[in-house]
Amino acid sequence: MTGDDKIRSAFENKTWQEIKVTDSWQIFKIMAEFVDGFEKLAKIGPCVSIFGSARTKNENKYYQTAVEIGRRLTERGYGVITGGGPGIMEAGNKGAYEAGGKSVGINIELPFEQFNNRYIDRDKILDFDYFFVRKVMFMKYSQGYIVLPGGFGTMDELFEAMTLIQTGKIARFPIVLVGVDYWKGLIDWIKTTMLESEHNINPEDLNLFRLVDTAEEAAEHIFRFYEKYVLKPNF
Repeated sequence: MTGDDKIRSAFENKTWQEIKVTDSWQIFKIMAEFVDGFEKLAKIGPCVSIFGSARTKNENKYYQTAVEIGRRLTERGYGVITGGGPGIMEAGNKGAYEAGGKSVGINIELPFEQFNNRYIDRDKILDFDYFFVRKVMFMKYSQGYIVLPGGFGTMDELFEAMTLIQTGKIARFPIVLVGVDYWKGLIDWIKTTMLESEHNINPEDLNLFRLVDTAEEAAEHIFRFYEKYVLKPNF
């Protein structure tokens, strides 16, 4: 079904039977994705999610940074969860895989630019049709979030994590933004417009994330967070 077909279909009158059958089967599909995700991810232990663009090339500095982050996390006993695709996701999985750590891929079925990269442990590949189910898996099974440059999907994951922490729906896990040049404009807008001009957030909300520029800083912020609160991952 094309995009135009989907738009036209949304305006068509449907019978109660058509609505009931379609929605009921969709519920079962959603439930199946949740069950499969919960069963597989409940056993992985402490992990950190690495978010970033699928379009980042191997020679890009942020790709290399993500590889190094994955390696450093693994050396301290954390597994790495990514969206399972190419680019930054591949890089995070690569660092974990080559260092002998747990490498998890939570893939989303898309018509373009998304496929399972080769650095995911074969028993830790999950495939989803629904973005919202996939995001639940990221948020539920991560002890921290490291966000490298990315597009709309990366922003969606970042703001999902910040919103859930801000509203107390999940625990106060560390969020690290990597790449000062990339994130500076967004952070300036959050401060000057969202906070100071429109008062749509509180000043303490700026403490929900840390901005860094290197793999060492990103990993160390995760490590220091748990040392500071004398907590173990997956507590």
